[in-house]
Amino acid sequence: MSSPIDLHSHSIVSDGTLSPTQLVEHAAARGVRVLALTDHDDLGGLDEAAEAAKAHNISFINGVEISVSWHQRTIHIVGLKITPTYAPLTQGLNALRSGRHARAERIAAELDAVGIHGSLEGAYRHAQRSIISRSHFARFLVEAGHAKNVAAVFKKYLVKGKPGYQEHQWTGLEEAVNWITGSGGVAVLAHPGRYDLGRTNMTTLLAEFRAAGGAAIEVVTGSHTPEQYGHFAQLAHQFGFKASLGSDYHGPGHAYMDMGRLPGLPANCVPVWQGWEEVEGLQ
Repeated sequence: MSSPIDLHSHSIVSDGTLSPTQLVEHAAARGVRVLALTDHDDLGGLDEAAEAAKAHNISFINGVEISVSWHQRTIHIVGLKITPTYAPLTQGLNALRSGRHARAERIAAELDAVGIHGSLEGAYRHAQRSIISRSHFARFLVEAGHAKNVAAVFKKYLVKGKPGYQEHQWTGLEEAVNWITGSGGVAVLAHPGRYDLGRTNMTTLLAEFRAAGGAAIEVVTGSHTPEQYGHFAQLAHQFGFKASLGSDYHGPGHAYMDMGRLPGLPANCVPVWQGWEEVEGLQ
């Protein structure tokens, strides 16, 4: 049975392809009853999504996905039930967005050096409304015929050792968690199965995340396999984390899994939404 809860999704305000209203409409059509919008480093879609959610009888959760540099790797921390007006959070995200613009210029220069021209303008055309990300460069590269799809782009470009890759310093783990918890929110480690850390580094990350005030990890998410559901459920239990669930939906043709398709959490998990009034009566 599919879960009616989805606590990780993206709109055109970051690197999704649907407006916040369209995203909510799609969620409603797929049977989602509790939805969090978690755009990368940006809160600009929350008010629009909340209004649309009211019209579709969806319980809406204010969220964000913060880019973090950890031991020379990029990881993502989702904040759920945040207060969007909390000054340290808004100021910190403003700084992250400024850094994205500078990185985009460096990526474009790298691509220009290997004969791929016009990528900065092309990426911003796909970005449309707000932040600039590697996903926008990827969509330009597909459009320009340099790869057959976005997944193929990330095998040939924009990743370590390939043209267009740029090291970038995001915010620190403890700082990101403090922004979230200081705003009254819950800090969740996003899609841990995507980081390819190995057992020792994953253990270190989870221990540091817990020490910083992290409360949950994503166990069921669009990029995890069923085997990983069980693995991260066990790690959540081992470290005393609650478990979260979200599709990480970015729009048609740009998603690991559609909304409304995720299974429920494994039976041994403590849901991150335990005690939330928004979820009462659903599970």
